[in-house]
Amino acid sequence: DGEEGACKVRVNYNGTLYSMSYGILSTQSIQPIEKVLYHFYPGTKTFAISSVGCTFNCLWCQNFGISQAKQVSSITFEMTAQDVVDSAKRYGVSTISFVNNEPIVWYEFVKDVSKISKENGMKNILFTNGYITLEALKDLVKYVDAVNLDVKGFSEELYQKYCNGTLAPVLATAKYLIENKVHLELTYLIVPLINDSLEEIGNFVDWVRDQLNPSVPIHFARFFPAYKFQDRPPTPADTLMAAANLAYEHGLEYVYVKNVYFEGLEDTHCPRCHIQLISRHNFNVSSVNLTSKNECPNCGLKIPIVGKPST
Repeated sequence: DGEEGACKVRVNYNGTLYSMSYGILSTQSIQPIEKVLYHFYPGTKTFAISSVGCTFNCLWCQNFGISQAKQVSSITFEMTAQDVVDSAKRYGVSTISFVNNEPIVWYEFVKDVSKISKENGMKNILFTNGYITLEALKDLVKYVDAVNLDVKGFSEELYQKYCNGTLAPVLATAKYLIENKVHLELTYLIVPLINDSLEEIGNFVDWVRDQLNPSVPIHFARFFPAYKFQDRPPTPADTLMAAANLAYEHGLEYVYVKNVYFEGLEDTHCPRCHIQLISRHNFNVSSVNLTSKNECPNCGLKIPIVGKPST
């Protein structure tokens, strides 16, 4: 009794679990939506908010300062669900993004914000590890428009050894989102000597191609030393390039590299005729070359982009 869960924000009182992070925020900011998604209202801004806590304990967590923080902290402040939506409206944005820590541990508040957001004609975005029961997912996705699902690797052993979780529920979440037409993008942070083998990456991209859709956007992200992996080097640029090339060779259509600059690997190209459709640099869109229906102006291919791009 009185013990907290591994997520650090749920406490057991007399056999009942209570959320200690409802209405508790650690950050709020206006960000380029490209920090979260590339194919969802490109070039616009989003109101991004975070809390504390996570369902995982990844040893390399890039946001460990808040994901592994406790609910009572000098970094947090309080807002109501209505406050969050009012702030987004005041900033003139049409999306709210739940980022940095795991939004699933903030489930009740995320749901309440998203309900009010929807009533105000806005869109809701999750950046999540996807570790959620199907029952909870079915309830939450009624109010969610887009998800960036952060895949930690592609083996059960990795998830159990380094994240204190399992892979199967994550894959089930991705499939459910696709089946229910929630916009989905995937991020794969490549950590040296952990999930960087071409065999593992190949298994991941093959699964995306065969079980999801080859048009699902993939973001290979560079690891930087953090949390319990402070002594590890950043991901070599060659490794990121090799992963991107492998994904294209295996049939994926929209592959991106983040946290390091490679010319063209932030941009969106037509997978049929290969012309540049959206140019990006440092999370900002500099040019858009699409029809009003988000089709390639050269060959007419429909590009899986939600919403009108902006520059």
